[in-house]
Amino acid sequence: MHAEEAILDAQRLAPAGPVSPGKAWREMLHRYLATLVGAMIVAIALRAWIERRAFRRQGASDPRTRLGLPMLLVAVVVLQGLFGKWTVTLLLKPAIVTLHLLGGMAIVALLAWLSGRHLGLPGAQRPAQARALRPWAALGVPVLLVQIALGGWVSTNYAGLACVDFPTCHGSFQPDMDFEHGFHVFRELGMTAAGEPLSNAALNAIHWTHRLGALVVLLYLGFVGLWAIRVPGLRAYGTVLVAALLSQVILGIANVLAMLPLALAVAHNAVAGLLLAVLVMLNFALYSEPAR
Repeated sequence: MHAEEAILDAQRLAPAGPVSPGKAWREMLHRYLATLVGAMIVAIALRAWIERRAFRRQGASDPRTRLGLPMLLVAVVVLQGLFGKWTVTLLLKPAIVTLHLLGGMAIVALLAWLSGRHLGLPGAQRPAQARALRPWAALGVPVLLVQIALGGWVSTNYAGLACVDFPTCHGSFQPDMDFEHGFHVFRELGMTAAGEPLSNAALNAIHWTHRLGALVVLLYLGFVGLWAIRVPGLRAYGTVLVAALLSQVILGIANVLAMLPLALAVAHNAVAGLLLAVLVMLNFALYSEPAR
């Protein structure tokens, strides 16, 4: 058995073992923070409702008091809470855990757009250039979300160390891969839909697809970011987007070569959220009026 296969076997057995005090503490902290975030989002919606009523009494209106986005945030938080519950009760099913991650990212995206509205972020100083960039930046959001979903699928299937070399996987650019079982959505953790143990080839397929997705995101969002840098009024967004993109690639490679240390794995998730937030704010700015 290869060293990486032994690591994978140990990872598969980890969820069934006893919960360590450190892990229990992290889980409780996660629950408390989730409750705090939920309470803050409810407060945001309540504040928007109160301000909306005050503006209506004055016969005025303000885009910042629109209730659609705050109420959508509340709905997503409720759904996110359900995903958190199902993550535990359904014993870490990969599909549920991945949806839990995407729910968190949806909250990040909605909060970024809401922040842009309340901060009154100005748009590009050359509207014609902004209009040309709009469809490319908008398409960047689903492209990034697909890659985040692939990253979640890697994590929830414990495939982060399926390939421990870079840029190859087991010394090859075409490793042995089983896409049919690796990407079957409705199954138990570490198992195929038929209840058989998930093979290393299936884990290779999951990991390798995420790597290929990273290359697509690097090229596409790099293109969008460099374009934004050239547009007056959007340089800051483009610069942060490119910097976060390069940081994310470096973190991804470091996670593989350093055998997935916890700090780097957390940073990889955090920068993914930052990338999404910056991209959403760039899209917001593309539809905003230029600063006067």
